[in-house]
Amino acid sequence: MKHKLLQHAEIPPLRDTELHTRYDVHPLWKESDPQAFLVEHGPAFSGYVTSARFGVDEATLAALPNLKVISSFGVGTDTLPLEAASARGIAVGYTPDVLNDCVADTAFGLVMDVARRFSAADRFVRRGDWLKGQYPLATRVSGKRLGILGLGRIGQVVARRASGFDMEVRYHNRRPNPSVPYAYEATLESLARWADFLVVVSAGGPETRNLVSSDVLRALGPKGYLVNVSRGSVVDEGALIQALQDGAIAGAGLDVYADEPRVPDKLLGMEQVVLLPHLASATHETRQAMADLVLENLDSYFSTGKLRTGVPAST
Repeated sequence: MKHKLLQHAEIPPLRDTELHTRYDVHPLWKESDPQAFLVEHGPAFSGYVTSARFGVDEATLAALPNLKVISSFGVGTDTLPLEAASARGIAVGYTPDVLNDCVADTAFGLVMDVARRFSAADRFVRRGDWLKGQYPLATRVSGKRLGILGLGRIGQVVARRASGFDMEVRYHNRRPNPSVPYAYEATLESLARWADFLVVVSAGGPETRNLVSSDVLRALGPKGYLVNVSRGSVVDEGALIQALQDGAIAGAGLDVYADEPRVPDKLLGMEQVVLLPHLASATHETRQAMADLVLENLDSYFSTGKLRTGVPAST
């Protein structure tokens, strides 16, 4: 018999088809009353497929008493009930590494865009404003100072991208990483004070909520730029809006927000802000590789009892 899986999130079509071929899959999102469905059918499922965006809430987990494995499409773990899963012996898989390049590319694209104002210049041309005069000068990127909040897998790729632009790199983590060649700043505020660009690639969750505060933004200063490709929760969105309104920072490049897909109206009207719809990993190649890992984690667990890429215990 096929293992019964509950699916919260779709994955790219090729792997989604294989998922349904190998397993007995039920799409939870098609249920008009998911909780009522779980009350009646929850004990039948041994696997759960979700994404970093949707995760698994505590009520759903409690309604799945025979759950053995969660396979998540994404690298973020802040929406996954890691402690509760660990207490019940539920294996949790995710899709690290395969999205590093595309997320780092997006981060650096935002660095370029917010400083050189490419998106705003595109709007300038389309409005016909070039016929009325030259576009204002922007800010150079090459040779500037790049601060990285969260020098993990993705952060290190961002740092390598910066080397091609002759940028000096420093970083802030919970603790220094002795294996990297970049200078460590003991506090986020000191990193922001040093940096021309502050790139946020840290994990989400309670420990990092509003870590980029009004004090950090003031330290970044009126010539500094903030770029966030991690989680909207890491940045105090109200403080960011105020800093942009007051000119306390020069601009921001954002791929993530506090209440997605709702973006504050005040941000929508700001020309010094570049807004993306949470697309950092959204390429055909990367999403396919992520889907491959979702399926490989399930196959590996059900055949060997071990995940191909399980969430580390310390995450």
